[in-house]
Order: sequence, then structure tokens, then C-alpha cells
Amino acid sequence: MKVLMFGWEFPPHISGGLGTACYGLTKGLSCIKDLDILFVVPKTHGDEEENKMKLIGASDVSVLKRELDVKAFKKTIEYLEVKSKLMPYVDPEDFKHQTGYTVEEAGAFLKTDDQGKIPFSGKYGNNLLTEIANYSVVAKVISEDHNFDIIHAHDWLTYPAGIAAKQASGKPLVIHVHATDFDRSGGKVNPVVYDIEKKGMEAADSIITVSNLTRKIVIEKYGISPEKVSTIYNAVEPLVDEGKMLKKGFDEKIVTFLGRITMQKGPEYFIEAANKVLNKMDNVRFVMAGSGDMMKKMIHQVAELGISDKFHFTGFLKGDDVFDMLKMSDVYIMPSVSEPFGISPLEAMQANVPVIISHQSGVAEMLKHAIKTDYWDVDAMADAIHSLINYPVMSKMFKTRGKSEVTSIKWESSARKVYNLYKETLIAN
Repeated sequence: MKVLMFGWEFPPHISGGLGTACYGLTKGLSCIKDLDILFVVPKTHGDEEENKMKLIGASDVSVLKRELDVKAFKKTIEYLEVKSKLMPYVDPEDFKHQTGYTVEEAGAFLKTDDQGKIPFSGKYGNNLLTEIANYSVVAKVISEDHNFDIIHAHDWLTYPAGIAAKQASGKPLVIHVHATDFDRSGGKVNPVVYDIEKKGMEAADSIITVSNLTRKIVIEKYGISPEKVSTIYNAVEPLVDEGKMLKKGFDEKIVTFLGRITMQKGPEYFIEAANKVLNKMDNVRFVMAGSGDMMKKMIHQVAELGISDKFHFTGFLKGDDVFDMLKMSDVYIMPSVSEPFGISPLEAMQANVPVIISHQSGVAEMLKHAIKTDYWDVDAMADAIHSLINYPVMSKMFKTRGKSEVTSIKWESSARKVYNLYKETLIAN
């Protein structure tokens, strides 16, 4: 079986969980002998680990000799011109105006080099949705040049590309919903992003959601038939070398929030819980590791509460820095308001850190050895932090059982379920 897969980012060049999930899944799928994957991203950098698959960048594909074919493809694409730069999964709230055009008119908009290649940044800048539209044009060309059995598109950024490949090839389309705009925006969805998501879901022959929480949103908010939507949980890459324990250099406990500092992740609730804990005890520090549109607001909130001397902002962490931070932590907390899945608690459990997660996260559906609270219940959150810090037996229990539990959550298992869904989709089509 040959799979044409579309993504937007791939390690080590990632900005969030999407690239991490794509890497883990493709690595798991590479263990299946009769499966070949052609993975497409907007731009490659040359240092990606391909894991027995072929990785190509859309910016390396020439569309110069395909003008007539491109004009024949009459798929309407909507895009926005935005003032501010976009982070992955963040709703583009501030925009000038909305423009619609068909790909048959795209010749007037596409900018190519002398080889007919379209430049892609592969980032989330102010021309993101224009790049998404251009990506769909290249996807059609790629689908004409390669043989494959099924198409797999990851998240809304690649849905137009998946649709283009399906229309050009007639092959079935599987879309992977890692998040929806309802998660990213807190319910105040951007109509253009919602429209891209809905069209992708309607065009798909099968839909994979990363949790039942997300599956419910797809069915209820987008009007998709339940028979078409399957939940396949994410997993976590096993630690090859756990390394040495890191010394903090001080005796205080560390409680860590690690993720994008956006409304979706609930950073303000973490700060409120931290303040309540610090009102009870002094030998604890809180770390907010990450970046995002709410970072400045969170710094001001910490200052207003008068806990700046006990609070640290590290900025965005990646690679070994993530695990170094986790190894120094005594508690990890993910107070997400709406989290489709959440791989970071699994990474924390691998590092022998007890975790606190919100009931409003997909990973809460599968984890047994994690403390779960509602994101808004900062009193319960503070009590859980206080207990894990002050009761060593309780902390040790969550560390030991959590580490054992996460060891069994493997990408190979998730990949096998995806492979079975491929086969069912092919039989149905």
C-alpha cells in the first residue's frame, strides 16, 4: 500500500504537537512492511529524519509546465490577509479582508522562480492562508506525478491539499483532526478556518480524531456522520537514553507548565493555582515554559499577584531542553481549556514526573495514573500541587505507576490502527 501524506511541519523544525505527532505516527507506520509513505511538507531543510519514508518539500516541485492542468482545476480557495503573525493552531483574529479566487485564476497570484517552483516559508506568518492555497496547487501536481493508493492529510492546514489530490487522482482521502478551531479559539471560530475544516471533513472518506472529545466536536459542530469518524489516540516516542538526573542547585520544588501560552492551554489558571499554593508554602517555584500570544499578559498577571520572585518564564523550548526541564520538575501540569489530546503529559510521565491534567483534555480519556481536575477549578488544582509536593509517598506512587503506564502507549499500536483504517477505507471505495 502506498500513502500520499500531507503535513505542515516535521521535526526538528516544529512549533507544537502537530509535527511531533506526525513524526511519531510515520515512524510507527514505517514498521509495517507493505506500507510506503510519501510525506509532503511545504519546505524541507535537509536535516529531517525520514524513517524509511520519502520526504519532499512543495517548494521543490515545479508547476511551470502544468499551467493548463492547474487552470482546469476549479476548486475555490478562501484565504485571509492578516496583519499579525500566526502561531500554529491560533485563530487569525486580526485580518484586513477576505478574498476568494479559484485555482484556475491562480496564475495571476502564484509567484514562481525560473524553474516554476513556488517558494514556501513553511511557517505560520502573515501569508499563511495564501501558502495553504498555493500548497493545494502543488498537491495536484504531486498527485499526478506519483502512484499511490490513499491520501492522508494532517490538520486544517493541509485539507485543501488533500482535496486537490483527491480530485486529481480519484483516490480516497483520510483526514487527521489534531485540533479544531473550536479548541483554538474557545468557541469564537474564524469563519474562514471553520469553512476549510468543514470542507475537508465533508470531502474525506474517513476521518481520524485524536480523542473522543474531538470526535464529538467533529460530529456536533461540523455536522459529520458518526460512521465516518474514528478515534485513534496519539502516543509518545520512547526515551532511548534518559541521561543523568539534573541537579537544580536549590532545595525548592519546581512545578512546570510546558506548552503554547495561548487561551486554549489555560495559562491563567496555572498562575492562579500557583498563587494559591504560594499562599500556603514558600519552598516552591513555578515555571511557564513556552511562547504564545498571551505571554505578555501572563507576565503582567504574575507581577500583579506579587509572585514574580517565584515565577519563571523560559520562552519556547525544544529538543533536549524540554526533557531537561521535565527532569528538574517535581510536578507537571496541563490545565488546558480544550485540548484535543496532549502529548506533553506523556513526556512528563516518561521523565518520572507526576502529572496534573484537565478533564477537558483528550489524553485524560486514556490515562489512569494522572490527577485530573477541571481547568477552571484552581482550588482543586492548587490542592493537587500541594499534595504532590508535600506527600512523598503519593508523589512516588504517581511517578512509578505513571512511568509504567506510559511505557505501554506506543506509536506502533496507533499506527496499526491507522493502517487498518486505510484498508477499510480502500475496501469501502
